[in-house]
Amino acid sequence: MIYNEVKKFYGEYCGKKCVIGYSCQGREIYALHVGEVTGRQFIAVYAVHAREWITARLALKHLKSGLRRGGGWVIPLLNPDGAEFSQKVCPLWKSNARGVDLNCNFDADWGCGRFNTKIRGGENCIGDYPFSEAETSALRDFTLKIRPDVTLSFHTKGEEIYWEYGGRGDRRGADVLQKVTGYAVKRIYGSCGGYKDWCISKLKIPAYTIECGADSLKHPINKLFRLKKCYKILKIFTENYLL
Repeated sequence: MIYNEVKKFYGEYCGKKCVIGYSCQGREIYALHVGEVTGRQFIAVYAVHAREWITARLALKHLKSGLRRGGGWVIPLLNPDGAEFSQKVCPLWKSNARGVDLNCNFDADWGCGRFNTKIRGGENCIGDYPFSEAETSALRDFTLKIRPDVTLSFHTKGEEIYWEYGGRGDRRGADVLQKVTGYAVKRIYGSCGGYKDWCISKLKIPAYTIECGADSLKHPINKLFRLKKCYKILKIFTENYLL
């Protein structure tokens, strides 16, 4: 199970690290620092959606590869309960264990998305109120504590990069990400309540969502090499944007 992989990696990691909180079923949500501890910092979050658990392995690859310059925090597995449910029971499940879609639960026009629902299930449920979920509130509190200069959210799939919300955002970082991956830079409409959206609208910082892997792939992607265009993304992004 991917949670066990991340837990083992965390235990063996020699760098700065911490538990930012616990999932609704009590699993640790790990954060590991990579690179320089001073200067401008990023937060990169992975496996927000359960069926996209392969991005947690991408996070571990990013941590193993390290950075040449710059630094930031990597959160490999925001949704450990959902990932386990996807791996064991329902492969296409996106939500957490309470049936809430974590990327609809942030305080950014909460509940106004085109496909939003209050009905709990595998996807699109917004929860009872913004940050109603243990996972999103843990990420919120950690983000407010770190006060990063930029955030990146790794999802699958589609080979697209989203950088804008409500007419705000920094296209320059998206262009850097495009040069690394070859992915298309796009605006997305009818979607809200995501981590990127909250960072841009409420924290007033640049934030990016990277949809890793070709759209022709089927969920859940279970081979890391399918995301190989994203292998060097953190290393090159910090060198060309963060510094």
